[in-house]
Amino acid sequence: MKQIEVQIMGQSYILASSVEGESLLRQAVAKVDTAMCQIRDAGKIKARDRIAVLAALNIAAQGITPSNPSLATPSAASTHSPEYTLLMARLDNALTSDGQLL
Repeated sequence: MKQIEVQIMGQSYILASSVEGESLLRQAVAKVDTAMCQIRDAGKIKARDRIAVLAALNIAAQGITPSNPSLATPSAASTHSPEYTLLMARLDNALTSDGQLL
């Protein structure tokens, strides 16, 4: 195991990784960073933890399709279903209206 330093939304993190898994971990970090920065740059949500939750949901939903509800490869869903769009709108509304997820 080795430690690698990565940046997510401008914040440094030290992560443990096997030598063989470092490339995959860096790819995952890049995907999370991109998703979080897109949400932050949209300007509606400022809190880092809320941005992280929405980014995680966005990334997870990219691999879920109505015919296969289990997580698949990220390229499996190239468009968002109406259910996904509605869910994201409801989450966005909930997070911006009172500042609490539940």
